[in-house]
Amino acid sequence: MNKITGSVVLVVTFAMGFAGSHFLTKFTASPVKSAAKQSTERKVLFYRNPMNPAITSPVFMQDDMGMDYIAVYADGGSSDEPAGTVTIDPVTVQNIGVRTTLAETRDLSRALSGLGRVDFNEEHLARLHPKTSGWIEELKINETGKKVNKDTILLSIYSPELVAAQQEYLVALNNWETVRSSGVSQMKRSAKTILDSAKERLQLFDVPAHQIKELEQSRKIKKQLHIHSPFEGRVMNIGAREGQYVTPKNELYLIADLSRIWVNVDVFEDEMSWLKEGDRAEMRVRAEPGRTYKGQITFIHPILNPKSRTVQVRLEFDNADLSLKPGMFANVTLYVDPQPNAVVVPSEAIVRSGSREQLFVVREPGKFEPREVTLGVSAEGMTQILSGVEAGEQVVTSSQFLIDSESKLREATAKMMAVMAGESVEQDMSDMDMSMDDMDMDTGESNQ
Repeated sequence: MNKITGSVVLVVTFAMGFAGSHFLTKFTASPVKSAAKQSTERKVLFYRNPMNPAITSPVFMQDDMGMDYIAVYADGGSSDEPAGTVTIDPVTVQNIGVRTTLAETRDLSRALSGLGRVDFNEEHLARLHPKTSGWIEELKINETGKKVNKDTILLSIYSPELVAAQQEYLVALNNWETVRSSGVSQMKRSAKTILDSAKERLQLFDVPAHQIKELEQSRKIKKQLHIHSPFEGRVMNIGAREGQYVTPKNELYLIADLSRIWVNVDVFEDEMSWLKEGDRAEMRVRAEPGRTYKGQITFIHPILNPKSRTVQVRLEFDNADLSLKPGMFANVTLYVDPQPNAVVVPSEAIVRSGSREQLFVVREPGKFEPREVTLGVSAEGMTQILSGVEAGEQVVTSSQFLIDSESKLREATAKMMAVMAGESVEQDMSDMDMSMDDMDMDTGESNQ
């Protein structure tokens, strides 16, 4: 009896050992084997409709438009391709009119056009004011628009201050001539200082050098001071008449040299990156049909107009024949330096979505990858690509918005599936833990 009992216990013990060994093998060795298998082959859970993620199929198929159903894998990813990559049947690609072209390297150039306004050259514009108060006795130039040469006498003014200044100079001059032959050095230095001060006062009143020379020679005081033109130009305005009392506040003449004029043109802020001082400019005006004026950019204003979102650019042109009149409007063309060796694509290929820009790159026939890019300047229907696409890559130039819609749908669905797959794995692990707890409880009861 004891032998039979011992045999039964031995058989039961062997059976429990075998079952325990099988259980450990199942929950330890199997995951390692499964992981090794998954590293070489991904498990497809199902296939989803590319246009409607709610429609799925256990086997691969195509929808009514010929678009492939997308595989959803057990690890949560849809494929090894970049997110948003779209695969479309070649027949569908042809039907929706997808066109492509190659990104290329070339010198990108541009000519900017705008409306200019002819203006005075402020570097050759003079506003003449008297340096002393007095009365205008003679107006030599009394017509606006009249041409004047450099040093032309414009008017004569009588000023008591000027008369007093001439008297002081003659006294100082006589004193200097008296003491300069003496042997007292201090007296000579003092007399010379007084003479220089008196002469400087005349110069500050704009008394020309030849009038001072005449005063020294004649020793006669002149009641009138002549106002001279500082350069050759045209009288644009006369602010006083004969007999009028004037002060330094009064503008007597406005004189402009029109042989070189300025043209101001407004350029939009997104075009400013093209421009620099020294760039060539051409201009046409309606008053001179068929004639083209050539000049250059001489200044770019540092301030943007907040209302028009433009920056004023100054051009300078020769105007020897005075055919250009301040106030004229002009059609201006600015020729800027090209951007050398720029990677460019047709501007129509760019898909602008929110705060980013992207292109669709052809990975292989029927397969399109969305690529975020950084844009440079645009010209002649082409746009420079600073990063994201290289020369020689094939990009989509038409129907890309249809592809973009599909790409966004696939990318959003892939993220959703990844979340669902993660939740499924967590649930499986939870079920496994519960099974382990139940088995532990069964084993404990058996031992009792």
